[in-house]
Amino acid sequence: MCLFTTLPALPAFAAISFDQSTVPLEAESPDVSLAKVVLLAGSPANKAGQHEYFAGCALLKQWLQQMPGVWPVMVRNGWPTNESILKGARTVVIYVEGGGKQPFFEPPRWARLNQLMDAGAGLVMVHQAVDFPIGPDREVKEWLGGVWTRDIGCRGHWDMELKPLAEHPVLRGVGSFPVKGDGWLYNLHFADVRVTPLLAGPVPASSRTTPDAKKHAGRDEVMAWAFVRGNDGRSVGFTGCDLHQNWALPEQRRLLLNSILWTAKLPVPAGGAPASFSPADLEKNLDDKRTNTTSSVKQ
Repeated sequence: MCLFTTLPALPAFAAISFDQSTVPLEAESPDVSLAKVVLLAGSPANKAGQHEYFAGCALLKQWLQQMPGVWPVMVRNGWPTNESILKGARTVVIYVEGGGKQPFFEPPRWARLNQLMDAGAGLVMVHQAVDFPIGPDREVKEWLGGVWTRDIGCRGHWDMELKPLAEHPVLRGVGSFPVKGDGWLYNLHFADVRVTPLLAGPVPASSRTTPDAKKHAGRDEVMAWAFVRGNDGRSVGFTGCDLHQNWALPEQRRLLLNSILWTAKLPVPAGGAPASFSPADLEKNLDDKRTNTTSSVKQ
């Protein structure tokens, strides 16, 4: 039996400030020598404490600001109001709704993202962002190395012990670790070559809802992977990060920060990227979902 880390619960609404105005948006780097990391935070979705795209990206921004040579850029609603901010991006982090609701689904935006991939920019896609309809999934698999589609993919919430599968810079300082109650997507379509599975774990038999998934009963399922594209661009996918409270896990923080550094072709420290953390950080920059009018993907 796994003994899961005790995570701080999100406080009652009355204790939270939903003010996100202190997070600068689309702030251009003052120095072109800095590695620009663009964080695309999706619009409000799902329930409080889930799919907290803005607050999660704001945490990543806070930690990246502590790293020399990095300039993180925060973007609201999944796509910049001024697309010039994407110019020169070393890595793009996409933490948004999926299933065709990705904000870059509009053809001009899709073309702009494809240009970045062709130029060798890094890519990190998290949670629902890896979920695509059949058709566009083929191009995304060429960008990311893996993509979730409804034909074979499965999803749900459960406790999971994630185990490393490889020696890789993204896994520096990341051993096996338990994650409580997060939302997962698995049984993805993966590229045939240049994919490195990073983390996997057991899934409930009842979650295997597609015929293909049922063929692999008892198999640990890949939840994170790294991919090197044909032009040497680097990508990482991770299907966790549904629950905002799991940013309290040092391994999750390190996994995502290592991924950003590696895809930006920056050195990853031997012990993994550092990220100072206070439980109070989880209370900042949350979306105000009290009206319960936000869209959601079932997860």
